[in-house]
Order: sequence, then structure tokens, then C-alpha cells
Amino acid sequence: MIEIERKFLVTSDAYKKEAINKTKIAQGYLSKHPERSVRIRIRAEKAYLTIKGASNASGTSRFEWEKEIEIEEAKNLLSLCERPIIDKYRYEVRSGNHLFEVDEFLEENEGLVIAEVELNSEDETYLKPEWLGEEVTGDPKYYNSQLANVPYSKWL
Repeated sequence: MIEIERKFLVTSDAYKKEAINKTKIAQGYLSKHPERSVRIRIRAEKAYLTIKGASNASGTSRFEWEKEIEIEEAKNLLSLCERPIIDKYRYEVRSGNHLFEVDEFLEENEGLVIAEVELNSEDETYLKPEWLGEEVTGDPKYYNSQLANVPYSKWL
């Protein structure tokens, strides 16, 4: 139940040619407390309720609990979520033994593209794709829950 991931900005759209999958995601937050967030996500034809704890000091690890729920339940719960709802496309890209998830944000977060890779340990090595840019692991402004508070379009 511990999620270990690293997060990066993306420097080009080359990941689109390498993608093995692309899905649309809508997600909202019922709670965005600094110590925990409660998220509703609809991804393609599946839906999930996710609870995440606070990150460790490096921002790499945190508690994560997720359960699949019915689509109709998720749609009803999304209507209760704080605004804005995060809309994005997720591209899955294999690099070596790892799967990078590249999120291309839409609406108020359009222009922001972030890649994440889940790891088995904080010091696990991985093959970096050429389009991987600056690491932003642990920078709260890049957390999806914070993008719902202060969207990318408001950063300037």
C-alpha cells in the first residue's frame, strides 16, 4: 500500500509515438487535506476511489489505497468534488523494465505534461526516455490535488 514514484516534466511530444496506450481521465477530489487526499477517478470505462497519505520528506513515497467502484457511483461522487475537475489524457510508454505514465493535462491545466514512473524502491534505477525533463518529485505544485487548487493556467 506504499506508492513509490518519481515525477518529471516532459520536454517534447515524442512520447506520443512511443505510447502503447492512451486513455482519457477525469478526476476530482472530495478532500485535499495536506495529510490525505480522497480522489474519484474515471479512466475509460473503469472508476476508482483512492485515498493517498502525505508524502515522505523526498516526496517519493506515500500511502495509497485504491478500490474500483461502479461508473455510476463515480459520476455521482464527481458531482460532489471540489472544482475544477482534472481532465487529462494518459499515455503509457514502456522504457526498459518500467512503464511511464505521461499525463497531458486539459482545460485549466492545458500546456502541462508530466511523466511518472512507479518504482519498487526509492533507489531503483530506470531507463530515462529522451523526452524526460526536469524532475519535480516532491514539488507540491505538481500534485494533481494542487492543480485542482491552483491550475497551471494561473501560474503566470
